[in-house]
Order: sequence, then structure tokens, then C-alpha cells
Amino acid sequence: MKYFGGCDSGSTYTKCVIIDETGKMVADVTLRSRINSVLSAQDALDQAVAKVPELKTAEDLTYLVGTGYGRNKVPFADENISEISCHAMGVHVANPAVKAIIDIGGQDVKGIAIDTDGTVQNFAMNDKCAAGTGRFYEAMARAFEMDLTEFSNLSLKAKSVIPITSQCTVFAESEVISLVGEGKPMDEIAAGIQLSVAKRCFVMSKKAGAVDSITLTGGCAKNAGLKAAIESVLNLKVVDLPIDPQLMGALGAAEYARQKGLAK
Repeated sequence: MKYFGGCDSGSTYTKCVIIDETGKMVADVTLRSRINSVLSAQDALDQAVAKVPELKTAEDLTYLVGTGYGRNKVPFADENISEISCHAMGVHVANPAVKAIIDIGGQDVKGIAIDTDGTVQNFAMNDKCAAGTGRFYEAMARAFEMDLTEFSNLSLKAKSVIPITSQCTVFAESEVISLVGEGKPMDEIAAGIQLSVAKRCFVMSKKAGAVDSITLTGGCAKNAGLKAAIESVLNLKVVDLPIDPQLMGALGAAEYARQKGLAK
């Protein structure tokens, strides 16, 4: 049996997926990224390889594709492919019926339209500001003195919304801290945060060609409050994927590795 790997070296998390020649996922790993991208990728690869008895090291993979923020730093990679292409392919593998993605990464937000073969039809990216990204949500959770999971569910309880006017992460964090200090309902503040991010996703969804549904990828796809806000603001159904949405870049990279490795 031949095995193929995809390593998504992100700014916040590093993900690795290994699939066999039939396309079945046999190993996956998600680790918090270290300052050194090479070490992060090596750690993820080592842990993923350890889950496949037939493999000893990443060099035993038939083909390995690196993607993400640090894609040029993935050890033993045969090729590097952009995270936009890999997220499209990953979602195509997970659910071929989905044709539009909003990918919320650690430092940027992307809207991606998928063609029938899993390639990118069109895309748009906001990388000029961290507002609405994974780092933004970490800052918000910190302001609430909660972990991300607790914060992501908080807005679901809100009966009203307190708007967040600041678009910048730094100013938004200060605004939230002030509102919390004034004793405003925390669930309503959280609802305002989710609403502001959903509005920022509007243009991305249009660029992705979303008509009636869309899916979310990246770590923020697990944010239940954001999902609800996007469905409300964009009037689109958010399709849940059968595989961890944070793995979509690595899965797409692994599928590209499989296609290229088998074609050799």
C-alpha cells in the first residue's frame, strides 16, 4: 500500500493528514504552531507517521505536499501548493456537493468557489486586517476570560445584540473590555462580535459564488455562534463537513499528493 501526505503549516496551527492510495484518511494530527515552522511541520509529520505501522518516517511517503503559511518549510515535501487550492480540494473530497467556502484562518479570511473537479474557480481574500480571523477570536475570548469553546457558544443564549463598532482587533478588544466593565450582558456582547464577523464574510461569500449554501473551514468553523450569525446575515445554510473542517487544507494537500504520486 502506498501512502500520501499533506502538511498544512498554518500561522496558528499545523495540521497533517495521511491517506492511502484509495483516498482513505489513515492518520491526522493538529498541533499548535511553534515559532519555527520547520519544527512545527516536523512534529506534525512525525506524529502522523507514527499512526501508520507501515511507515517509519515522512520520507517513506510516496508523495508529500506542503501548504499553508509555512508551506515552503515542510521537510521532505515533494511540492508546495497554495492553501486556497488545498482547501478547495479538501472540501471537494469531504463533500463534492459543496461549491463555496469561507475559510477563516489564523490571520486572514478567504472566500473560495470550487469547480466540479475540486479546483478553484474563483476566490477573494482579506489579509489586510486581523479582524474576523482566528487571532481576533483569541483576543475576544481573552477579553471575556473564557476559552474559545465557551466563547463560541455564548452568543447562542443572547436575546438581543450589542453592536461592536470597532473593526480593528486592538480597538475591538478595548471596546469589549469596556462593555464588560460596564456590566453589559456578556452574551449580548458576544452576539455583537459574531454579527460583526459575519458581516465581514458577506463580500467573501459573494466572491465564492454562494447561492443557497456555503461551508466553513479553518479552526473558526467550529465556532457555533459564528455559524449561526453567518446563516442569519448571509441568508445561507452553513453545511457541516463529515471531516474536521480544520483539516481541510491538509486533506486537500494529501489528495493532491495522491493524484501526483499515482501519476508518477
